[in-house]
Amino acid sequence: MTRIGRLFERLRGKEPRPALIAYLTAGDPALERTPSLAAALERGGADLIELGVPFSDPVADGPVIQRASERALRAGTTLRGVLETAQRIRQSSEIPILLFTYLNPALRYGIEALARDAAAAGIDGCLFTDLSVEEAGDYVAAMRSRGLDTVFLAAPTSPPERLRLVAEHSSGFVYLVSRTGVTGERDSLSSTVEPLVKAMREVTDRPLAVGFGISKPEHAAAVGALADGVVVGSAFVRLVERYAGTGELERRLETLAHELAVALPRK
Repeated sequence: MTRIGRLFERLRGKEPRPALIAYLTAGDPALERTPSLAAALERGGADLIELGVPFSDPVADGPVIQRASERALRAGTTLRGVLETAQRIRQSSEIPILLFTYLNPALRYGIEALARDAAAAGIDGCLFTDLSVEEAGDYVAAMRSRGLDTVFLAAPTSPPERLRLVAEHSSGFVYLVSRTGVTGERDSLSSTVEPLVKAMREVTDRPLAVGFGISKPEHAAAVGALADGVVVGSAFVRLVERYAGTGELERRLETLAHELAVALPRK
């Protein structure tokens, strides 16, 4: 069992509460800064880090994360560099790490090589945002052969047969997209969250984490009452954008993580 699996096992058992999953774009503002940003999130209460690989055409991401990818790529960030950064995080932390990437960088690197090197770096699983679950058999086999979890996305528009495939190919947890469209902060939660959680519960007992549009403590509280995990990305990345040139960034990330973590309901 990976660190991801052990995390959700613990949070469903002795410490019944949802997990706070925090997304960072690796390399924004620089790869050498990413480990300290991850550490700040962990101090604030993040249970799992999604480490995003910057990509030139991030079609699933809204403007905040798009700009972060652009900054990271300009700073020279590569997939190999992200793996090396994960290894540096692992030297001082046992927090679960999920590699969040698009398919193109992984194909250029090589799926088998990525599985090997991600496992060696201490990464616990991978999520390919634009990989169709119907075509994921070889990828899943490669990742599982190295002991890595494979996380797939399910959306409000996913038909029942796709929900079943997502459940079949996912391990660690299933990532539920709270709304159609791209990532980004929203003022209110989508009404599709509860029906999607219910539909997914009917086909799997795997942990369910909800993301896209969650940015405030009240959002985290509402989603945490329904799901096993709450994913926050753009709200953290916006702080990186705003405070990267100051000495406040780590403190700001830690504070927001704490505000979100304490809002999560205890079950």
